Amino acid sequence: MAESNFIDYVKICCRSGKGGRGSAHMHHAKYNYNGGPDGGDGGRGGHIYLRGNHNYWTLLHLRYERHIFAGHGGDGGDCRSHGADGEDRYIDVPVGTVVYDAETGEYICDVNEDGQLVMLLKGGRGGLGNWNFRTATNQAPRYAQPGEPMVERTVIMELKLLADVGLVGFPNAGKSTLVNAISTAKPKIAGYPFTTLEPSLGIVPYRDGQSFVIADIPGIIEGASEGKGLGLRFLRHIERNSLLLFMVPGDTEDIRHEYEVLLNEVATYNPQLLDKQRILAITKCDLLDDELQEMLAADLPSDLPHVFISAVAMKNITELKDMLWAALNSESNKIAATLNRESIIQTGKDISTFDFPDDDDIEYIDDADIEDLEEDC
Repeated sequence: MAESNFIDYVKICCRSGKGGRGSAHMHHAKYNYNGGPDGGDGGRGGHIYLRGNHNYWTLLHLRYERHIFAGHGGDGGDCRSHGADGEDRYIDVPVGTVVYDAETGEYICDVNEDGQLVMLLKGGRGGLGNWNFRTATNQAPRYAQPGEPMVERTVIMELKLLADVGLVGFPNAGKSTLVNAISTAKPKIAGYPFTTLEPSLGIVPYRDGQSFVIADIPGIIEGASEGKGLGLRFLRHIERNSLLLFMVPGDTEDIRHEYEVLLNEVATYNPQLLDKQRILAITKCDLLDDELQEMLAADLPSDLPHVFISAVAMKNITELKDMLWAALNSESNKIAATLNRESIIQTGKDISTFDFPDDDDIEYIDDADIEDLEEDC
C-alpha cells in the first residue's frame, strides 16, 4: 500500500437518529364514533456503533466519509401502530482504535477486539402515543409525546497498531532491514535517515507453523516525546505491543547511552511502557569481531537480555526469534499483559497534537440541506 494511504487518525461528524413522534389519533369506525385513543408510539432513532474489524489496518476508508448519520425513527400511527425504528449505522474500524471528542479532547471509547461493538451515539427514544395516557378520568387524551432529539458529535479516531513486538530505535538503526529479513512485510529500505515514514506490520513465521506480529515504526530522535521529529505521532503505536525490541547499531560510540536515551523518550511519552518486557538487539554486528562484541556486552545492563544480530548477513536471526518467542510466551509476560490491560487508564487528548489539513474542518449538515442536495442531484 502506498505511503500516503496510511491514515492513523481521522475526524468525522456523527449524528444519531431522532425519535419519531407519538400519534394522538382517536379511533373512528362505523357504529363506534367514540372509540377512544389509539395513537401508536414513535420509533426510536438509529444508533451509531463502532465495530472492530481485523480486516482493516488503517482508517483510510473513513478519510473521505466525513458525515455518518443514522436514520430517524418513524412516527406512530392509528390503531396503535408503532413507528419504524431508525436505521442503525455501523462504523468498521481497525482493532486498536481510540475515539476522542474533537472539541474537548475527552476520551470516549476504545475498540480493542475483533467484532467488538461499542455504541458511540444513542438514538433518541420515540414519543409515546395517546394510548399510553388514557386513564379513568381522562379517557380521551388528545396529546402525545414528541420523539427525543438526535445527538450530534464530532469525534477524532486514533489508531494504535496491535502487534506482539514493537521496534524502537533511532533512524538508520536497521529496523526496516530486520522486518524485511524475518517477516513477510517489505518496508522501504534506503541509506538515509527517516526512510520509514509510516508504521508497518509484519508476520514473522516461527517453528511448527506458529507466528507472531512485529511492528516497525519510524525512527525516533531525542526529544521525540516533546514533539520533535516524527516520534510523537508514531510512539502511540508501541503502546499496545506486548514486547519492546530496542535496536542500536553496533558502530555506535556508546550503545548503553543510546539505549538509555531511547528508554527515556519512551518513558516520558508514557510511563506505563516501562512495565513491558524489553530486549536489546545490537544490529550490524557483521562489522564487529567476537572480541569486540564481548567488550561491548560487558558494558550493557546486566538485567537486559541482548543479542548481536546482522539482518543483512542473517547472523543470529534465529537466536533473536527464539528470544522473542520465549519472552512473548513466558508466564511473567502473560501476567503482565493481563495486568496492563486491566490497569490501563485512558485519559483525554490534546487535540492540537493532531495535524489535520485545512480541508478537515467539518460543517454540520441539517436535514433541509440534505433534501436540497438530493433535489439538485
